[in-house]
Amino acid sequence: MNVRPLRLSRRLAPGLVALAALRLTACFGADLPPPFPLDPQQALERTCFQTGQGWSAAGNLRSDVAIVYGIDARLPERIRTWRERGYRIHVMTGVSWGEYQDYLYGRFDGTRHEDEAQTDRHGKKISHGGDVYYMCPGANFGKFLSVGVQRALDAGTEAIHLEEPEFWVRGGYSEGFQREWQAYYQEPWQPPHSSVDAQWRASKLKYFLYRRALQQVFDHVQAFNQRTGKSVRCYVPTHSLLNYAHWRIVSPESSLARLQGCDGYIAQVWTGTSRTPNRFRGVARERTFETAFLEYGAMQNLVRATGRTVWYLNDPIEDDPKHDWEDYRTNWESTLVASLLQPEVWQFEVAPWPERVFSGRYPAGSASPAPIPPAYATELQTVINALNDLRQSDVAWDCGTRGLGVLVGDSLMFQRGDPQPGDPHLSHVYGLALPFLKRGIPVAPVQLENVTLPGYLARERILLLTYQGMKPLDPAVHTALAQWVREGGLLVVCDDDQDPYNAVREWWNRERPDALPRWHLFEQLGLRTPATAAEAKFLEARPGEAVSVGRGRVLWLRESPVSFAASPEGDLRVRDAVRSLATSNGIDWRETHYLVLRRGPYTIAAGLDESTADTPHPIPGHWVNLFDPELRSLRDVTVRPGSRLFLRDLARDRGPEPVVLASACKTLVTARTADTLTLAVEGVADTPAVVLLHAPRPPREVLLDGQALSAFDYTASEQLLRVRFSNQSHPRPLVVRF
Repeated sequence: MNVRPLRLSRRLAPGLVALAALRLTACFGADLPPPFPLDPQQALERTCFQTGQGWSAAGNLRSDVAIVYGIDARLPERIRTWRERGYRIHVMTGVSWGEYQDYLYGRFDGTRHEDEAQTDRHGKKISHGGDVYYMCPGANFGKFLSVGVQRALDAGTEAIHLEEPEFWVRGGYSEGFQREWQAYYQEPWQPPHSSVDAQWRASKLKYFLYRRALQQVFDHVQAFNQRTGKSVRCYVPTHSLLNYAHWRIVSPESSLARLQGCDGYIAQVWTGTSRTPNRFRGVARERTFETAFLEYGAMQNLVRATGRTVWYLNDPIEDDPKHDWEDYRTNWESTLVASLLQPEVWQFEVAPWPERVFSGRYPAGSASPAPIPPAYATELQTVINALNDLRQSDVAWDCGTRGLGVLVGDSLMFQRGDPQPGDPHLSHVYGLALPFLKRGIPVAPVQLENVTLPGYLARERILLLTYQGMKPLDPAVHTALAQWVREGGLLVVCDDDQDPYNAVREWWNRERPDALPRWHLFEQLGLRTPATAAEAKFLEARPGEAVSVGRGRVLWLRESPVSFAASPEGDLRVRDAVRSLATSNGIDWRETHYLVLRRGPYTIAAGLDESTADTPHPIPGHWVNLFDPELRSLRDVTVRPGSRLFLRDLARDRGPEPVVLASACKTLVTARTADTLTLAVEGVADTPAVVLLHAPRPPREVLLDGQALSAFDYTASEQLLRVRFSNQSHPRPLVVRF
């Protein structure tokens, strides 16, 4: 897959910066509309979006936070326009590439750094366009970024987002990288493609270099906080570990959560990452929902038990502009539902570049590119406003057996290059995860590096592990896994010991060159005699039979997970083995062809294809589907294969007071009397708005900005009032008199 061109518009390409500046000139010269009334919940920073422009009617999503992109000279002006409209302000800048010419050509520190551009084996610099190179960050690179970040600090930002620290697997050949190799390993550089050991060591170095650069920026921000008494936070917007491994990119990932000054992440999961094909039952194809579910889960497990924060990104379109609106909509619904099925996370980036959503025309290059359909504009704003209400503690699942996880480690990114790259479909992960997710089991990618954290594995009952495609970076993880098993955990190891990366120079083979990382794990479990190559208890057991370790059990399936994904029946082999282990150890095994999760008044549902059945699954009750731009009421909703539902329970707010249930605009109660409800409303200009209210009595009058509205309907039997109007990007009073 040619990834880079499809990713250009996640950030502002260089040519767009000048265009944005032209647009800003008119914007800054005009009086801005008045700000929206203060929302007392805004300090929670429930939702955000990123934009490279100043305030505009098309970008006015009324989230809690506007993340202003870019640290150029006009940043303070862009910030001013959003702040004056009542937004909290964050600032985002790219880490691995950008307008770094001052650094490249010696204007920053007197030394030219062109040899720090990431370079492939043919001597070609890896570029984002012209001399905007992906960088191999040298010793001063983080200090250079800090100078630009200081501009954001001086302008009063509340948080800094350092986006996408990325080093391409195909890089690692520049003179700058060769110098870093010599300094880090104290040995001459080796071409990464020359051996698996060289590829592994090159990836570990790439992993370190961006961690070092980010720590320099974190330190700069922390020093600023100490001088000023402020508390500016630092976040890293990053793709999931699964996607970076799949797309052959190395990034620091879980190690960042251990750096001083890192407050968390934005999980950059969207249609473009999640539609990357994977293989199940021998068929490679797009599985957007399932891939997104695993990507979001990986990001949540990156921060779980660390005290860090994660936002989930949703993108209503994607970087590839050649799809049509229906494609964008259906894939966005799949990723959105996947994100909502992670109940621990309640903060969302609702869009990158909202202007390209509400002002763009697609498919680009077609004979008749079209603007956003009005129904989709309404649906998007309904969902965006509902996301402000997802901090719900009342959670209940209807799904398959819970507590099953697949261990994944950052070294998934280290085995993706020549001379022996890992499976191109990342089947050593998907071959273990999809057989269970497709059966309604909400399997979690569990971060291997985090298992040493207190309580991290407390909710896991079954873990699947392979060292095919990844390796443990620290022996301490084996101590923690062994303790978890002794306390009652069920560990399933799927490995044929044939991965060539078992032989790289690492901690597990320093004393014995032929040692495998699995040997050390089994020693910690008491399943291996250190003086021999035999696992005593496993030799006594029959193939596929589990052995006891303390109160837990260990099952070794001597097969690569890639084979589970490659054949039509491979998923059955791993499912049957795990099911047998679970049921024999008292776990109630359940499989479904759907995932349903209740979060307070909201219910999220996904129907699964390639699953156990295709029969409809009813969800009894009185609902409105927030994906329906008309916000029609529904009875007894049905989940079918491919269904994506975001439901609001209409039976939970049937008290004596009127309540806003859903709205395709920002709404805030500003006044309430016995006979009158007054709301402030605002949305993206010239898009259709609908507000759905529980109203115990019929309205006698509805006024918008002082003018009577006729576009409303009331259903007495359901006590539901719908009010329709055209959004404007300034606050207006909506008054309902009863």
